[in-house]
Amino acid sequence: MKKFLAIILIFLLMFIVTGGLWKVQTSPVSSDENARVIVIPKSEGISSIAKRLKDDNLIRSELTFKIYARQNNLASRIQAGSFKLSPSMSISEIANVLTSGTDDVWVTFIEGWRVEEMAEKLNGNLKIDNGQFLKLSKEGYMFPDTYLFPKDAEVEYITETLQDNFNRKYADDLKKKIKAKGLTEKEGVILASLVEREGRSDKVRTEVAGILLNRLNIGMKLDVDATVQYALGYQQSEKSWWKRHITKDDKEIKSPYNTYKNPGLPPAPICNPSLSSLEAVANANPNTQYLYYYHDSKGNSHYGKTLEEHLENVANNP
Repeated sequence: MKKFLAIILIFLLMFIVTGGLWKVQTSPVSSDENARVIVIPKSEGISSIAKRLKDDNLIRSELTFKIYARQNNLASRIQAGSFKLSPSMSISEIANVLTSGTDDVWVTFIEGWRVEEMAEKLNGNLKIDNGQFLKLSKEGYMFPDTYLFPKDAEVEYITETLQDNFNRKYADDLKKKIKAKGLTEKEGVILASLVEREGRSDKVRTEVAGILLNRLNIGMKLDVDATVQYALGYQQSEKSWWKRHITKDDKEIKSPYNTYKNPGLPPAPICNPSLSSLEAVANANPNTQYLYYYHDSKGNSHYGKTLEEHLENVANNP
């Protein structure tokens, strides 16, 4: 009987000790109530989150947080975004904040969108006024990417963020290569915007950039469908800013952007190009033998040195 009681006392003592230790480990790190903004990227794992919280002195133990997360199924409940946390919060309070809703909204801008499409996206996600965004944005220089914006973000902040990102991506090495092609920095962006709409992969974009440079160098009109699409504007019947099928009459539209009617590059970019398209211009071969390209309905690209070859490609590859 005494042995049995001793065993019970040992288990009771262990329960008290471990329970007390758990309570300490899940308690606030300090009384400091100064909030810190912690950004949780999409698909970040619990181990990485625990390390981030420990590095920022917001929890006492990574292991304790991971155990708590497993017990409370936090992995499927923690949201991506930014959160305000302080060392005065316990692990349960931190978990509640991380699962109750972020202060921000993720917004993804697709490569090749024009500023009007970006405005529509922002209006849908953040209720940003389209007109104000269009007034402050600059076609071609609003870098397409995924951004985390505060729910109450001002239009000025958003446009500056997109343009700052573009300036970082359009680095000096790219500008130097583009200038070596005989283009100004602005012309490089304009050509990249055409390439973005005309090419479907990194390889094709580079080939298309070379062909368009070749046309520019010999004084040939660019004849780029995307510039006509840009000039035509919004298509109510298709609910799109980019008309699906360009007709012969469409190519007659009077616009400085219509490269079927005007020699050289259009006066400004027609969309917001990706880094891939900027690199395609920088790395293009302007001495390519090809002057024509054609993309068939299956997404394959065909190139021709002469108009006759080009017409054969069109006829043989619907």
